[in-house]
Amino acid sequence: MERELLLECQRNSRNAQRQIYEKMAGRLYSVCRRYLKNDEDIEEVLADTFYKIFTKISQLQNPDTFEAWAKKIAVNECLQKLRTDKALFISLEETLVEPSKGSEEHLSFEKDILNLLSFLPEGCRAIFNLFAIEGYPHKEIASMLSISEGTSKSQLNFARKKLQELLVNQNI
Repeated sequence: MERELLLECQRNSRNAQRQIYEKMAGRLYSVCRRYLKNDEDIEEVLADTFYKIFTKISQLQNPDTFEAWAKKIAVNECLQKLRTDKALFISLEETLVEPSKGSEEHLSFEKDILNLLSFLPEGCRAIFNLFAIEGYPHKEIASMLSISEGTSKSQLNFARKKLQELLVNQNI
């Protein structure tokens, strides 16, 4: 992200905010979609994310880290949404409806994985994203979600097994 654009945004320039929104909205939407299923929830979290970005941008010390900082805000907003809406974790025995085989749509690998992630329970999906995609260790995930490390590990294990089953069923 351009330093001058970020400086203008820190001065509350609406034009700079609009430009940052246009550059980052798609990326942050994709981050939110990995955690949330419902489009309305994603839009709400995305709006909350940009509100927080624009009100806290003066705290950004290194403009070179803007994109990682914005992404972290989006992840935290998604986790907050999951925590406030309902219980984050459900029974590992819960059965989920699996995607149908033989879909004629040929989506990119990323879209296929994103689609498969949507079939995981929200808690497992959140932990899978935090661990496998964002790179957080179990200790930090446990702290972020107010769970034990063991719960984080077992939810990740369940997510991996479920994804493997879904991959086999979809022949991906």
